Amino acid sequence: MALSDLAERVTAALASVIDPEIRRPISELDMVESVSVDASGLASVAIRLTIVGCPAADRIERDVRAAVTGVPGVMGVDLAVGVMSPEQRQALTDRLRGGRARAMPFGPDSLTRVYAVTSGKGGVGKSTITANLAVALAARGLRVGLVDADVHGFSIPGLLGLAGARPTRVGEMILPPVAFGVKTVSIGMFLDPDRGQGPSSAVAWRGPMLHRTIQQFLTDVYFGDLDVLLLDLPPGTGDIAISVGQLLPNAEVIVVTTPQAAAAEVAVRSGALAAQTGQKVYGVIENMSGELFGTGGGARVAEALAAPLLGAVPVSVPLRVGGDEGSPVVVSRPEDPAATVIRDIAGAMASRPRNLSGLRLGVSPS
Repeated sequence: MALSDLAERVTAALASVIDPEIRRPISELDMVESVSVDASGLASVAIRLTIVGCPAADRIERDVRAAVTGVPGVMGVDLAVGVMSPEQRQALTDRLRGGRARAMPFGPDSLTRVYAVTSGKGGVGKSTITANLAVALAARGLRVGLVDADVHGFSIPGLLGLAGARPTRVGEMILPPVAFGVKTVSIGMFLDPDRGQGPSSAVAWRGPMLHRTIQQFLTDVYFGDLDVLLLDLPPGTGDIAISVGQLLPNAEVIVVTTPQAAAAEVAVRSGALAAQTGQKVYGVIENMSGELFGTGGGARVAEALAAPLLGAVPVSVPLRVGGDEGSPVVVSRPEDPAATVIRDIAGAMASRPRNLSGLRLGVSPS
């Protein structure tokens, strides 16, 4: 075999190496600088990472070596690892954005289904439900993003085993960590341990700062082409819920409540805010359903909001343990009754097609 042919096969093999943060082949991201093969079968490959200290470096290097050594005729690999120049990073950012200006990609013209998960009060398991729904949707093969919009009470990183994870910055673009196939961003990922900030730190921000944070999460974080984006909202009808209503009027709201009358009453208020901001209530989930807390709260909320009851998730120790351990019950204990209900809800959500109705497609008849 000619050495040029072998080099072409090595280059083709590198297309199977996926950047774990961007979820695209490194060959598409201009991360492969050069490929050559000498007469002894030694493949010399040079790649360039997005930034110095790229957290995915070890995995990319390992996958590159595996891909190259798997090519018949290659007897060894000489791998050189460099870093993109500022100009190359800017070109990558422009390519990922499709040449479009920096903008929020999840507006009314987007094909991504956006769900804002809310509750009337804290302690109803809203974040646990949101995390498990996201993981269950990803397990069905959907491309899923999750924004932890509960800035003051962020808990999504811990629920997904991402405690301590940090996003990667490529210029102005932020690459979110991925867990269980879900691209995730949270204010908890930006706290600086070197400044004494950690999971127990209080984020004491008011309205304008909260609005800018959510806007930045939606604009600067590169989620790619998503099928579903979920937002874990803080409980109640405060600044963030209003900001999400303004930024994402096309989002559909999922209201989480527990069965008790007191919880159901305030849950109706959080769903009513959706109507005021032009959003639609997709449905209601009753959590912690069963003998301990009773039943029926979810049905009352659904009736008041003229929305369907999506499911009643029973009280579950594995659901709680999975949240504590960062291992969602839908994957760690799929046979658990709570996991079954959540997967059924996710199945109904996944069956909804990406709707083209009413969208501007950017084409015109000739």
